[in-house]
Amino acid sequence: MHRLSPSLLSGPTDSVRPSLSVEPSQSSDPSESADPSQSVDPSLSAGSSQSAEPSASARTSLSAATSRPTTPSVILAGPTASGKSALAMALAKRLQAEIISVDSRQCYRRLDIGTAKPSPEDLATVPHHNISVLDPDQPDSAMAFYRRAQKAADEIRSRDRMVLYAGGSTLHLQSLITPLNNLPESSPENLALLQQELERDGVDALFAKLQVADPKYAAHIDPKNPRRLMRALDVWMQTGRPFSSFHDQHMQADPPDGLLIFALHHPRKTLHARIEERCEQMLDQGLIHETESLLADGYSPDLQAFQTVGYRQVIAYLAGDLSRDQMVQDFKTATRRYAKRQITWLRRWPFVKWLDADAFGSEALEEQVMQEIHLHQKFTSTKRSTPCSS
Repeated sequence: MHRLSPSLLSGPTDSVRPSLSVEPSQSSDPSESADPSQSVDPSLSAGSSQSAEPSASARTSLSAATSRPTTPSVILAGPTASGKSALAMALAKRLQAEIISVDSRQCYRRLDIGTAKPSPEDLATVPHHNISVLDPDQPDSAMAFYRRAQKAADEIRSRDRMVLYAGGSTLHLQSLITPLNNLPESSPENLALLQQELERDGVDALFAKLQVADPKYAAHIDPKNPRRLMRALDVWMQTGRPFSSFHDQHMQADPPDGLLIFALHHPRKTLHARIEERCEQMLDQGLIHETESLLADGYSPDLQAFQTVGYRQVIAYLAGDLSRDQMVQDFKTATRRYAKRQITWLRRWPFVKWLDADAFGSEALEEQVMQEIHLHQKFTSTKRSTPCSS
């Protein structure tokens, strides 16, 4: 597991902005920027009929363009209740960034408390994307999220602002790092058959079926999430291949250039305490009333949106299947298990930079991320300005 060294806190302390430029051939001061008005001479384009030896003005323009560093996009991940949202807000303010939520439930309107959506104040302070864009009864998928995220990222970059992804939904994160382009589309016929099995035999029977078809994926999935179970079984029914085999192909790939990936780490005991506090806070804020209101408006408890830790336990409580004490305990237990799955998934990526959130305060964590961005920009600037050997 790659942990960022405390030594990264040394070095330049200037705030890194998306327009930050490092020009090794001119100055070691990272606050100096190349003139953004300079551009590459058209005579340097491929296929040009001009001489292979560029003019002095072209060389000057090329030097400015190649030495100007690229602004990376940043992913801030980690298990639930690890502090991603607070750190993302602090970084967005310093980096002039906009945040794209990488949460599989914050996209739903009216599911506010149980998804820990940013506060109205935070939404007013920093632009957020993929928040409250679907009604509770609309279906969603990792690929649909990917398309929304790409569109939002393009719009953010067009405003010369940095893209900051924040969230912990593992399939959504994977779609950003190594898109699952070769996964087959869902089969309505298969899903209809699996829905019948779910209604007839229950979710435990679906999970048992997946354990036979794909024990590797079954070991990492929420056994009470019928949508995930049905999707994995659907892929297996269509292709004869375990769902996990598609993920394994992509987990081995490197992330795209210009994408820095961080994850927050807490010791197990600390994280569990944070989870306990988060669950109690959600209940105090009105999670039960929020769920009652949605059900009273006719939304089915079987909706994809409700296959979520917290809502699922509250729905069982409202149906009389759990006492309040049982609901609270199940809520906390399921959240701890979810956090464990998130950590296990993230540890499979060797390129994730882990931030020790328990050892450093929020400002120190910010500085670690800023230093990594600075190093990335310095490296890409140097790499792009180094002439290729003939």
